[in-house]
Amino acid sequence: MHGRAQGHPGRSYLPSSPRLPQLTVQMTDSATLPTVYIETYGCQMNVSDSELMLGKLAASGYQPVDKPDGADVILVNTCAVRDHAEQRVIGRLGELKRHMNPNTVVGVTGCMAQRLGPQLLEQARHVSLVIGPDGYRALPELLAGARHGQRSVVVEFDSEEHYEDFQPRRTAGVKAWIPVQRGCDYRCTYCIVPYTRGPERSRKLDDVVREVRAVVADGISEVVLLGQTVNSYTDGEHDFADLLRAMGRVDGLRRVRFTSPHPNDFSDRVIAAMAEVPNVCGHVHLPMQSGSSRTLKRMLRRYSREEYLDCVRRMREAMPALSFTTDIIVGFPGETEEDFAETLSAVSEVGFDDAYTFKFSLRDGTPATRLPAELTVPDEVAGERLQRLIHLVRDGARQRNMGIIGRHDEVLVEKVSRRGELLQTRTRDFKTVLVPGDESLIGQYLDVQLTGTTGSTFTGAVIQRRRPLPLAG
Repeated sequence: MHGRAQGHPGRSYLPSSPRLPQLTVQMTDSATLPTVYIETYGCQMNVSDSELMLGKLAASGYQPVDKPDGADVILVNTCAVRDHAEQRVIGRLGELKRHMNPNTVVGVTGCMAQRLGPQLLEQARHVSLVIGPDGYRALPELLAGARHGQRSVVVEFDSEEHYEDFQPRRTAGVKAWIPVQRGCDYRCTYCIVPYTRGPERSRKLDDVVREVRAVVADGISEVVLLGQTVNSYTDGEHDFADLLRAMGRVDGLRRVRFTSPHPNDFSDRVIAAMAEVPNVCGHVHLPMQSGSSRTLKRMLRRYSREEYLDCVRRMREAMPALSFTTDIIVGFPGETEEDFAETLSAVSEVGFDDAYTFKFSLRDGTPATRLPAELTVPDEVAGERLQRLIHLVRDGARQRNMGIIGRHDEVLVEKVSRRGELLQTRTRDFKTVLVPGDESLIGQYLDVQLTGTTGSTFTGAVIQRRRPLPLAG
């Protein structure tokens, strides 16, 4: 189990800056509730945390709004995985000044808040609150203090916190993000997550099932189980295989996805549950990070190239049509051209449908900062490798996608596409299909035939316009 991140205070209340006005919110009647706007960066767990905060504040008398202009509370929920993400947030905090009214309270929440703590109050004088991922329970009280000039930092880890009594204000449309695990006990040398989200802890299986049944009763038929290493889930009595089988017993739950798993935690029990539970979708996002055993060892990923490929093999033996996506880092310290060639060959061997690809970004506070400087890969070398990797992933995906044109699929209509005249839908194996139709079809299941592909996205023709949704149990 991890302790508190070094250099981060547990809870501190800083004196009000004389440059800040006294902050008050006028509430004259029920029609003038204070408004709150939350802007979210980063992973699905951050999206889920924003939904928790919106729900907590709505229950405390705040009105969520979808624009920052004149909002009484502006919260920026942040990511700390890469330096670029943090710099983007710093710039955005400056931009948000023009949306403030004289009484607006601005807060920074999430992983970047946890990592930087009081530094954020020094960098952005208009920010009143800095709250890490385990501090959202105190949000209404902290906002009340901020309205009277109190600037606060809350970055204490809480090994018992799962926000079970919160009612999320869901924003994801046709699917529900369901956190089943918080924190991480792996210590990959490049990763800041153990220091920003604390030790791994899992919710009780019964609590997860109760939440899933509630969202199904509200008309949502797809859930995504969330955890930093979601398949290492254990509540002391049940493992991830038990959780998947419990999802299969929820009446009306049509699709189950999960992210992000760790290759080490795909036991035979978990793979069997994936194959045998009908509503578990045929797609796994399986972070590889590198195809070189040498590089994986320096990353402290705790598996070799051969073990990763064996994990893929075992899953495909149980589920031949399973599709894979992944995360890959290039330019990790010490990566040679031979190491990178092994990554390319692993990508070809697995046949990923897509990949999130990154140049290595050194994060303060991670073990990678202690690697010898002479191992640093020049930025131009890393950039050139990244482009080769992207081309390989895209070319492979395009060839495979061309081969399935004409296939019939069930899709869930998620939203209106950016092009406007089409709908964006998703197959069970996570392929994006654009089909004609209007927004009345959002949330419905359709039978489609894949008619074309741009390489990554498909077009489809609707065969059956509506499939009846199962009734919730």
